[in-house]
Parts: sequence; structure tokens; C-alpha cells
Amino acid sequence: MSAENHYNDQQVENRNNEQLQKEASPVGFMKIYKDLLKHRRLYYKVLPVTFILAVIYTLSLPNYYCCTVRLSPEMSSSRTSSSLLSLASNFGFNFGKSSGGMGTEALFPTLYPDLVNSTDFKVSLFTVPVTIEGNKEKGIKDRTMPYYDYLVNEQKKSGLSVILGAPRKLIKWIFASEKDSTKVLEVDPFRLTMKQAMVVKAINKKITCDVDKKMMVITIKVTDQNPVIAATMADTVKTRLQKSITDYRTSKVRVDMEYYEKINAEAKIRYEEARQKYSEFVDANQYIILQTVRQKQVDLENEMQLQYNAYMQTAQQLLAAEAKVQEETPAFTTLQSATVPVRKAGPARSKMCLMFLFLAFIGTSVWILYKEGDLMALFNSNDEEEPDTSDTTEQTALIQALLNLNAKK
Repeated sequence: MSAENHYNDQQVENRNNEQLQKEASPVGFMKIYKDLLKHRRLYYKVLPVTFILAVIYTLSLPNYYCCTVRLSPEMSSSRTSSSLLSLASNFGFNFGKSSGGMGTEALFPTLYPDLVNSTDFKVSLFTVPVTIEGNKEKGIKDRTMPYYDYLVNEQKKSGLSVILGAPRKLIKWIFASEKDSTKVLEVDPFRLTMKQAMVVKAINKKITCDVDKKMMVITIKVTDQNPVIAATMADTVKTRLQKSITDYRTSKVRVDMEYYEKINAEAKIRYEEARQKYSEFVDANQYIILQTVRQKQVDLENEMQLQYNAYMQTAQQLLAAEAKVQEETPAFTTLQSATVPVRKAGPARSKMCLMFLFLAFIGTSVWILYKEGDLMALFNSNDEEEPDTSDTTEQTALIQALLNLNAKK
């Protein structure tokens, strides 16, 4: 019985030790809190310095403004059916091109953002004239320049960017040559220079286009440091996008119209020549009653009438082609026109300062825990989770009780 009692006492002792270990686990968090509280003076130094640096950095960031334009393109019945066929194809139904539509339209509204983001479209914006408004009270006049020159020379940069870019600018200034200069008129979209490629990249960030696939609403958003230029470029992009879409939609019918214009002009020339010959022949043989003369007159009259009929037929085809061009010209409904923004869109300086303070607090806390040795202990406590050893403990206690019993004997 003594061995059994000893075994029970050992079990109770093990359970008490486990209970004490469980109760002692929160003590680690209290130690962490005390260690952080012990180094609170470090927070008093780091957080104010971080706040001052964050304020200086955010104040050096230039303000920017956003202008948004929304359009709704006209969707004809054929294009609407094409959209329905495209939607049906997403569910596995393929009606083919013969059923009407997927092959008749190559530029869907969902492809408009790709058109705006293309290099050719962005390069075409280099020559757009923009105006920087002056101050009449101070005698500063307005300045008009190409959009390319504005992006290269008139963009404000943050203080950090100026400091980091100073060595590179110094090197470029030392090794600069006349060959490095670029002109807007010499832009080749097939082979851009480094500076032109950087300008295109800057335009990609400033000008965005999005299409709502459900409502088919085109949204053009332009961001710039100058509110007037933001509105100017938003209206320009809208106009050029409309022109590009119109040129594509009417390209085939305009080719037909040009062809009909050509054959109509040729038919008119032939008709005028035949009429001139008939008139000259009639005037020269007015009093001659020979049968051969009359037969010649009839032949010239028939030729003139034939050329007149051909001329009238081509004229009708030309009118039909012109009507077709007008019919295929898409219409756009402006849901929101370009207006000069009054309030800035960013930067959000207060949020940036709070973010910097939060990161500084986290970084300081981690450094304190690392210095006090709590950081490794915190990770080790999570990593070194031992499996349940209750069975092993019971076996050890039983062996110990048997040894003690033998020793008493």
C-alpha cells in the first residue's frame, strides 16, 4: 500500500507541477510588458524624431489632382448581338461567325483600355499643347508648351527623390552632349529613346482608362500636379479616343466611299467628254441631212445617254456610301465631362504620418525585445511545443516507487 500511496502522491505532484507551468505562462507576457515599459524613454526619443521626419517628407511631396471623364458608347443591334454571343461563349456555347457577330467586330469596348495604353496612343499625346496659368497680379504670364516638355521640365519631385537623384544628375551634367537631347518632332514609336520611354511610362501612371463590362461605361482618369492640365488632358484623351474608335468603325465604309468617289469622278469626266463631242458634232452638221450624218448623231447621242446613266448610277452609289458612313459613325454620350478639380486628390499626409509612427513603434518594440532576449524566447516557446508526456511521467513515477519499495526492504 505504501508503494501505491507513493505512486498517487507522485501523480498529484506531477499534476501540480503542470498546473504551475500553465499558470506561469502568462508571466512571460508580463515580463515583455515590463521590459517595454523599462525602455519607455527610447519611445520618447524615437517617436518624436520619426514624426518630425515624416512631416518633413510628406510636406515635400507635391499635391496632385484627379479629373474623371465618363462616356457611354452607342451599341448597335449587331454589336449587341456580338456581345450576347461573347457572353454565351463564356458558358461553352459556340455559335460561330456565321451566326452574326464575333467576326464582324474586332474592337470591343473592353479593348478600349488597351488602345489607350498603347505606345502609339501615348506618343500621340506628346504634341498636345498645355497651358500653365500665370499670375496676373504678379505679372506672370501664361506659358504654353507641348505635353512632352511639361512632363520633362515642369514636374515637381519630392525632397527624397531630389536628394537620391542628385548624383545621377551631376553625372549626366558632366557627360552631357548635344546627342543626348530629344525633340518631340523626332519621336519614332518603333524605336524610342530612353527619355521618351520614361515619359511614356510617366503617362501610363497619369492616364488610366477602364470599362465597366456590365454597363459598358468608359471611365478616363487623369492625374496631374496641375488641375487645369489634368482637365485639359482628360478632355483631349476623350476626344482622341472617340476619334480612334470612329476611324476604326467607319474604316471599311470610308474605303467604299472613296472608291465610289473615284468611279463617280471618272464617270462624270466620260459623260462630259461624250456630251462635248455630241454638241460639237450637232453644231458642225446642223444643216446637213445626209443619212450617215444622222446615224453618227444618233450614235453620239446614245453614247452620251449611256455615260449619263453610268454617271447617275455612280452618283447614287456615292450617296448611299456617304449615308452608310454616317450610319456607322458611333455616337458617344458624355456622362461626366472634364472639369477643373478644386480639391486635391492627394497625398494623404496625415495617414502617411500615422503609418510611419506605427512602423517606428513596431520596430522599436522588436529591437527592445531582441535586446532583452524576449524575442528568441517568444519564438522558442511557440516552436518547442512538446507532445503530451503524461504516459512517460506515470511510468517514471511507477518505476521510482518500486525502487523506493525495494530499498526499504
